[in-house]
Amino acid sequence: METSELIKKVRKIEIKSKGLSKHLFSGEYHSAFKGRGMSFSEVRSYQYGDDVRNIDWNVTARSGEPYIKVFEEERELTVMLLIDISRSAFFGTSQQMKNEYITEISAVLAFSAINNNDKVGVLFFSDRIEKFIPPKKGKKHILRIIRELLDIEPEGKGTDIGKALEYFNNVVKKRSICFLLSDFMSRGYESPLRVAARRHDLIGIHLYDPREEQLPNVGLIRAQDAETGELRWIDTASKQVRTRYQNWFQENYKYFRNNFLRSGADTMSISTSGSYVDALHQFFQRRS
Repeated sequence: METSELIKKVRKIEIKSKGLSKHLFSGEYHSAFKGRGMSFSEVRSYQYGDDVRNIDWNVTARSGEPYIKVFEEERELTVMLLIDISRSAFFGTSQQMKNEYITEISAVLAFSAINNNDKVGVLFFSDRIEKFIPPKKGKKHILRIIRELLDIEPEGKGTDIGKALEYFNNVVKKRSICFLLSDFMSRGYESPLRVAARRHDLIGIHLYDPREEQLPNVGLIRAQDAETGELRWIDTASKQVRTRYQNWFQENYKYFRNNFLRSGADTMSISTSGSYVDALHQFFQRRS
């Protein structure tokens, strides 16, 4: 992409996402994640009514009297964006492609975070780790993230969510708010997902195009798999073919949702034909 064109696109997304995060989501974001990060402050003598789960058994054993750990809310949180940039994200039959939706949602979340004085970091992945940007504060940092979102060219074609979560678990040790944005056309990530959900406040954002959910009856078409490059003829006039296609989408979605819920992580599902603004509103209000 030409530099001048890139600057125009960055500016356009900055104006839109900054406005949304400032006027619509700043208060909701703070309410949804306030107090999620807790740090150890001190120990003190146990008092009637204290939560027994906070008892410090080591200090209690040494002193012979019950002591509890006191925690305080961390004023500064860390937000991590794990962004799927595999070939399947470069697809769309509505007003925008999935990768364009992902870019705008990521920008809104990033600006919401810096409005709350939080750090933001990004991990780009496909079937490999494409790029890691450590968490930082500031407008310049967010604009760099947006530039990367618009201009990054993935080396890999496929999707490996498990590899992305493993890398994230190894690199980010401090508890963070983690948004994983993908179409989730991948499996085999249950184990690293459980680890990530135990350590962090993890939210899976499922992005999909309406034509991925349901195949229209338009006769015989030639389609290419974006990730494998395989070409094949598909008879969309066949009800059996359309049903099998719809079942495949539903099975992938159920796999995503069930594994996230079992691990204790949160989920959202957003269609490119819908409004991500409404979806984020509902999510933040539910979390509040």
